[in-house]
Amino acid sequence: MWGETKKQPVAEDDKFTFLGKGTSFKGIVTFDGTVRIDGRVEGEVHTGGAVIVGESAVIKGVIAAGSVSISGRVKGSVTALQRVEIQKPGILIGDIQSPVIMIEEGAHFHGMSNMGAEKWTEDESSEFGAPQDPGVRDLVAHRGKVKTQEP
Repeated sequence: MWGETKKQPVAEDDKFTFLGKGTSFKGIVTFDGTVRIDGRVEGEVHTGGAVIVGESAVIKGVIAAGSVSISGRVKGSVTALQRVEIQKPGILIGDIQSPVIMIEEGAHFHGMSNMGAEKWTEDESSEFGAPQDPGVRDLVAHRGKVKTQEP
């Protein structure tokens, strides 16, 4: 009857801050615990807990948190120690740095992401230099040999 609402994870003993619809903030703000934003923020939002960006929220700037859940609009960079979720109808235009990134169908993301993978696990002994498998051949060298042959 009232529609389905998504429940956001909030620990019971967690400190909770709410910036409601119609509020506007410009600058750098640091929270302790979880913060839900349904208003407008231009600047930076920092917390070790969770940042929940509600559907009516508009954030321009930087978000740095333990986890970030986006249902509104964010333009800027997002860094999370645990995870970043973009839920329908959320929009993120900017870069993400987090070990876990989830994008729900119907949500939008335009930017670059970094999940912290520095090397390929099977390629730890060398970079993209010499081939690991002796059966793998250098195609450039092979093509040079083929071109020099005349029929």
